[in-house]
Amino acid sequence: MRLILIFLIFNLLSPASFGIPLSIEGSYQGKNLYVQNPMDDDGFGYCATKVTVNGDIMPGGTSMGAFEIDFSIFNIAIGEPVFIVIEHNDGCLPKILNREVLLPRSTFKVTSIEINSTGKLTWKTVDEHGKLPYSIQQYRWNKWVSIGEVQGNGNVGTNSYEFQVTPHSGENKIRVIQVDHSGINRVSQEVKFTSTLPLVVFGPQKVKNIITFSSNGKPVETRYEIFDAYGSIVKKGVGFSVNCENLIKGIYYINYDNENKKFIKG
Repeated sequence: MRLILIFLIFNLLSPASFGIPLSIEGSYQGKNLYVQNPMDDDGFGYCATKVTVNGDIMPGGTSMGAFEIDFSIFNIAIGEPVFIVIEHNDGCLPKILNREVLLPRSTFKVTSIEINSTGKLTWKTVDEHGKLPYSIQQYRWNKWVSIGEVQGNGNVGTNSYEFQVTPHSGENKIRVIQVDHSGINRVSQEVKFTSTLPLVVFGPQKVKNIITFSSNGKPVETRYEIFDAYGSIVKKGVGFSVNCENLIKGIYYINYDNENKKFIKG
């Protein structure tokens, strides 16, 4: 009898009776998490046994079929990181119903954005509620083109950023955007400056192997895109030249500097 009691106690206290803890992390966005909590395998209680938020135990327990993780009781400010661990019995698994509420949202407000004649872009923001990258975009070839990225700080207070834009000839228009899990772009206002760079030309217009870029008779580096007659992009990059040996014969369109041109691959 004594051996049976020891066996039962060992099994009740053994870590094997508990499942691998369920964890989730993100940043607090002002909304609570909801957890579906099934019965455990024995049918005598509920699956979840304990919840901690940033190491602090959630009061109130988990002895119910569904419960809410209320972040306000932990004095967590909006935008602060959170790490939740849900301990549970083996053979069952609680389900977090709205994980997306911990994903960072794009909420920034631009307080200033400037660019100088050399292309140095600076901007300041407030009200960031999560660390999201800023995409820097330049308007060229009748569309907005992403030219770089700067990681956001995610602070509610003032955030300062800078990025060196490579200008093209003529007027340059620049903006910054963020995209969060909703897929909606949050866009800054545009800033403009006029570059003193001379116009870039390409050649030859009937290409056998190589397209070169030049300005005032000297090789020059530029961003480019090449499309076939169906509008499919076949090459893109930054360089002084483009190797076109592998293109089949036909008509192509090239975007470079701030120009849109046509050429023939012979």
